[in-house]
Amino acid sequence: MGGNGAGGANAEKRPNELLNSWFVRSGWSKGELARQVNRRARQLGAHHISTDTSRVRRWLDGENPREPIPRILSELFSERFGCVVSIEDLGLRTARQTPSTAGVDLPWTAPQTIALLGEYSRSDLMLARRGFLGTSLALSAGPSLIEPMQRWLVPTPAAQVPDSEPSPADRTRNKLSGPELELLESTTVMFRRWDAQCGGGLRRKAVVGQLHEVTDLLQEPHPAATTRRLFKVAAELAELAGWMSYDVGLQPTAQKYFVLALHAAKEAGDRPLGSYILSSMSRQMIHLGRPEDALELIHLAQYGSRDCASPRTQSMLYAMEARAYATMGQPGKCKRAVRMAEDTFTDADDWDEPDPDWIRFFSEAELYGENSHSFRDLAYVAGRSPAYASLAEPLMRRAVDLFAVDDEHQRSYALNLIGLASVHLLRREPERSTVLAEQAMRVAAKVRSERVNTRIRKTVDTANREFGDLAEVVDLTGKLAVELPEAAEAV
Repeated sequence: MGGNGAGGANAEKRPNELLNSWFVRSGWSKGELARQVNRRARQLGAHHISTDTSRVRRWLDGENPREPIPRILSELFSERFGCVVSIEDLGLRTARQTPSTAGVDLPWTAPQTIALLGEYSRSDLMLARRGFLGTSLALSAGPSLIEPMQRWLVPTPAAQVPDSEPSPADRTRNKLSGPELELLESTTVMFRRWDAQCGGGLRRKAVVGQLHEVTDLLQEPHPAATTRRLFKVAAELAELAGWMSYDVGLQPTAQKYFVLALHAAKEAGDRPLGSYILSSMSRQMIHLGRPEDALELIHLAQYGSRDCASPRTQSMLYAMEARAYATMGQPGKCKRAVRMAEDTFTDADDWDEPDPDWIRFFSEAELYGENSHSFRDLAYVAGRSPAYASLAEPLMRRAVDLFAVDDEHQRSYALNLIGLASVHLLRREPERSTVLAEQAMRVAAKVRSERVNTRIRKTVDTANREFGDLAEVVDLTGKLAVELPEAAEAV
């Protein structure tokens, strides 16, 4: 059984009490955990992994498995419990990591940001086909995540971005014209459109490749204004690479790109863009069951961009604040944030300057969708409250109607369809829920998004648990297996 041996001899192994505790609470059998490890390893390209029940028993008895198994176990238990379960939480030692993959507390300097962007994007391009990059990282959460991100607000010396013009020799060797810069910026816009329409799985490696090219350009001398524009492009591409990674389920990889994107945005001097990147990190934390961390990130984004972000951006931040409060079960603060999101959005059309492309996705449909999900989440936290479900339903319906005529945001259409299906389950209306779930499956079949597929599967599982004897639910379950089979390996 290659690749599954212990990390070193241990004559007096003791049972791994932490791993045993998580394992017992998971409800898995040893054979089931072994099968899941093997399945995930195959998805990652680690075909040498072949785990069985006896190997799982040895882990529980204190044997330390070699990489990438600790990372796989961390991901599996995190997904099982809906929160970050680190390698340390499982009582497994952490392999020594290189600076490019160790945590999120990175130096806030331009040269270091360029070096890490280049190293990380190159590693991703080289290793993504085998999937090992995602398993070489650990998610950060709590103070280890929040405290380094707070340094985004600390001023950095202006000398980090050179104010002098390049020498004549440098200018001859590396000419980057205005049209070339504009082409780089427009290519980023194109990638963002593809992501919204087709999901994160289709063009992720193309985005990473473009980021690596921009990083190469940043290593050459340029006028200060050009350098800042290149950092801005790098920040947008890194955020998009992170978003796509999040969308296909590569959570540690996504977080690393988000952190690097925030560093690049700081070097570009673009605080609204930085606030947007922090909102993406916040959304990931909500997804991972860390709403307190999500709220800290959103408050950091709001504080850092309060005097420069457009109304549309501020409205989006309020909507994400509402999502965090909803998941925390704080209805009063959630409702206040929902109202602030709605009120601020009304000022978007009167804003004097055009919004940057990265926030144009936040349309009226997105606003309705986010706020309806906040009320839906409140309903779950409040013990399936019909009152909050009733608040969610008309908003979600409006979002679905608007996305139905929007060909550019098919992933959002699918997410809101399945969101509305979950609201109808809360309202004990399974027949209406199954119709919407089938619509969501048809849209999801066109979108490579494991996030969408996972939400559909969870909603169908809920329908099965509560209304499993209903003919419509039986039919829906059969269609799910046909129309949304197990996701292919993310690229």
